[in-house]
Amino acid sequence: MFRALAVLRVVVLAYAVVINAYRNNYDRPVLGWTCVAVMVVATIVSIPVYAAPERRGPVLLGVDLALAVALLLATPVAKGPWFHATIPSYWIVGALLAWGIRWGWRGGTVAAVVLGAVDLLSRSQVAQKDWGNVFLLLLGGSMVGFVCESLKAMAAERDEAQREAAAAAERARLARVVHDGVLQVLALVQRRGGELGGEAAELGRLAGQQEQALRTLIRSQDAVAATGRASERADLAAALGRLGTRPATEVALPAGAVELPSPVVDELVAVVRACLDNVDRHVGEGAPAWVLVEDLGDRVEVSVRDDGPGIPAGRLEAASREGRMGVAESIRGRVRDLGGTAELESGGYGTEWTFSIPRGQAAP
Repeated sequence: MFRALAVLRVVVLAYAVVINAYRNNYDRPVLGWTCVAVMVVATIVSIPVYAAPERRGPVLLGVDLALAVALLLATPVAKGPWFHATIPSYWIVGALLAWGIRWGWRGGTVAAVVLGAVDLLSRSQVAQKDWGNVFLLLLGGSMVGFVCESLKAMAAERDEAQREAAAAAERARLARVVHDGVLQVLALVQRRGGELGGEAAELGRLAGQQEQALRTLIRSQDAVAATGRASERADLAAALGRLGTRPATEVALPAGAVELPSPVVDELVAVVRACLDNVDRHVGEGAPAWVLVEDLGDRVEVSVRDDGPGIPAGRLEAASREGRMGVAESIRGRVRDLGGTAELESGGYGTEWTFSIPRGQAAP
């Protein structure tokens, strides 16, 4: 949009220069042609400056609009109070459209109101065509801004669809890898464990459970239609409340529902399950654990605490180096992907995880 605006700036500048040369009706010619020269220089400078997205901030657009206002105010001084046409003419639409592109219909409307008001107030007499020009400024600024907002939304939706398609393809690839390797090994362990009996039979039973869980996960991941759940909502409090069925687990919930996108709720429940699995594994099955959910308006916080011996210093870093990614991916990785933070406090008094998910950033 800004590249198209650069072309438009050159076109309206050429028109302004030609029309001013044709009329040449200045009471103060030096001031009048100085204004024309300012427009030429400003156009030449603005094209490369606007080309860099990081420069398209309030300062640049404010200067752009202020220059257009200054040229409108200079018109009665250069031409006299009874002028009929302003010096910048259509050149001011460059600043107007820049505001519309940058800030949508609101920005375009604000710029149009400012330019239209200055144009009318600088005239000794306001003709019918002047009101028509102001109306066109308001219409053009708001409509161009609205169209730009729509295009940005469409581009964002397109990018999201591309990311979802890439994620679906990657899930399918990983599913094939898991099926060809891990599932085959688990099925073998299950069969051989049953044949050997004793403790091996228990290992075989556990391998069978994990095989079934992995197959269920693969089927759910292959259902690409499930990506549509991003627009659905679920109650995090109700989902975490069901974890209270674990022995010695107390779940403290707010009075009302805590609604978040369904994929976010699923991920947070998985995070809490991973924490409780760690309690069973490292503290003991049936060891006390506490889950606290707080809805703080702009964010949701979930805490998981136990009263075990805590995590020794350097244990998590060593596990990560050894390739054991339970905490790094199942807990911290999930929370990071949701745009949140995970804080860990551990010592002789136990271990406590605190997960904070901003509502504005929580996304599947």
